[in-house]
Amino acid sequence: MIFTNYGFNPEVGSVGVPVAATIKATMPPEGWKIPLFKKLPNGYIEEVPNPIWEYHKYIPYSKAGKVHNQILLYGTPTDLNDFCLKAQLVNYIQYRALLEGWTSRMWSKYTGVLIWKTQNPWTGLRGQFYDHLHDQTAGFYGCRSAAEPVHVQLNLATYFIEAVNTLSEQLSDVAIEASVWDLEGTCPYYVVHEKLSVPSKKTVPIFEMKYPKSKNPKPVYFLLLKLYKMSDYGVISRNFYWLHLPGGDYKLLEPYRKKRVPLKITSNTFIKGSTYEMEMHVENKSKKPDSKSLTCKNNFVTRIGDGENDDLQVSEINGSDEGVAFFLYFSVHASKPGHKEGEDSRILPVHYSDNYFSLVPGEVMPIKISFEVPPGVTPRIRLHGWNYHSGHKVY
Repeated sequence: MIFTNYGFNPEVGSVGVPVAATIKATMPPEGWKIPLFKKLPNGYIEEVPNPIWEYHKYIPYSKAGKVHNQILLYGTPTDLNDFCLKAQLVNYIQYRALLEGWTSRMWSKYTGVLIWKTQNPWTGLRGQFYDHLHDQTAGFYGCRSAAEPVHVQLNLATYFIEAVNTLSEQLSDVAIEASVWDLEGTCPYYVVHEKLSVPSKKTVPIFEMKYPKSKNPKPVYFLLLKLYKMSDYGVISRNFYWLHLPGGDYKLLEPYRKKRVPLKITSNTFIKGSTYEMEMHVENKSKKPDSKSLTCKNNFVTRIGDGENDDLQVSEINGSDEGVAFFLYFSVHASKPGHKEGEDSRILPVHYSDNYFSLVPGEVMPIKISFEVPPGVTPRIRLHGWNYHSGHKVY
């Protein structure tokens, strides 16, 4: 076993801007101005934030001479809402890559890592997993995905698919499915490796993801990885990436926002006193191009309610486009008399089993949501996403 001065790091972190609603709720309107992007002679970008953001310790998404601007990879943001949504994309992949990079060399170079920091005790605009109002950033879900005890991941340095097993027992009789989805909704690359075993406390490279080396690869594409049990096809780990070819960017995702991928959301609500527990069943209704790819076997269970009230509802978002429903996320809001226009209506904190997720054609995802409702308030659930930026009421 090799140990270096990187063996255990108790303090690593990254960026962490919250959603726009938090900035609007905690800062005056002059603090809603997004940073200016100043191009330097060396080709790098310097972000110039407004004075209020500087006071709140804003960490930019670039570093002149070292890191190219990560926000601009998605195109120049137009306003605060656009900037903060693109920031969540960056938050997610930064923290996932941070953890997956360390995990890829688990016990060969690294023994462990701690994130600094998970939250700000005030309205800080830097590394955090939940903001001052207790709303989780997308970085929280990226980190949590990477920190699964059993995990499937793409090594961004080698483009090998790796299986991670941090458990004390060997993982046996499993398979890995890798599927690439383009912006037109087709699946040009599909590979399954079966009958795999992964030793305990090991990260094992399984196979190379060769789509970027294929004939005429798309400049921007999605990659879905699933590690599942061969006995019942139950998914143990699911990991979704958005990627570009070397030297490229994600600007083709901007016109992709106009796609209207149909969704079906089934919600089952269990109420006990002021506590709400909700089981959401989100399905991408666009047609799969073939029958090869698996769908999540995590069954959506409709329980017989034991609370004061159970409510089963179905909501559909119409659309005629085929493809990936990209970067979906829920939020919970209060509906009450006297609500002022522009007032932050979110109920916080809310616990989500997952958020900031994407669904390929035909895929289904179960999401659990729990929260406390203040007296005299009726909760409303909204679904947002890259393709659904106006938000849709689903409960």
